[in-house]
Amino acid sequence: MRRREFLSGLGGAAVWPLAARATLLGSLVLLAAAAHAVDRGQYDNVPDNIRSWFKGVRNSSGALCCDISDGNRTDYEVRAGAYWVPINGVWWQVPDAAIIRNAGNPLGEAVVWYVRITDNIVIRCFVPADAS
Repeated sequence: MRRREFLSGLGGAAVWPLAARATLLGSLVLLAAAAHAVDRGQYDNVPDNIRSWFKGVRNSSGALCCDISDGNRTDYEVRAGAYWVPINGVWWQVPDAAIIRNAGNPLGEAVVWYVRITDNIVIRCFVPADAS
């Protein structure tokens, strides 16, 4: 079977370069986000129980939140049943999939983990102040 016939059976040749570019871009974004979430010694004075809590919190898909980005203490509001958090002066709605209610919260303050992708904020994890 010739290459052109094979590719046309899989959606056409034009689909593959786009899919390859999307995969590459997604991989680069994840690598950049993971590189951002690094303990460079700035957390040396954090008690062990808090450090282990931060390192153990997982989002609904099972990804470790601290592998995505650094956690940030935050204010929050509940609007029409949804959580909203301020990030860099702008209020963002927290996606339901990012809300973590079963990890406890030794800080007693809300924590949000997010990444910036171009001009957008993607919230990956959020633990409300009263999470139990």
